[in-house]
Amino acid sequence: MRSMVLPQSVSNAEKPWTEKELARLGEFAASNIPPCVIGIRLGRPQAAVQQKAAQAGITLQPAQRPPYGR
Repeated sequence: MRSMVLPQSVSNAEKPWTEKELARLGEFAASNIPPCVIGIRLGRPQAAVQQKAAQAGITLQPAQRPPYGR
């Protein structure tokens, strides 16, 4: 039986968030990186990124704004 490898975007989906991940989430949000890209970088689904940001009081920029630090 082959072991199942999850895509990078959901490899951490079921794991608890770490303090390091929360810090990175805040850094990514401050750099205006879109939630879908944050999810890929953290190995989390986009919905999980949006939910955790809301719980932590981190504002994610709207998708129509220029991305990547502009």
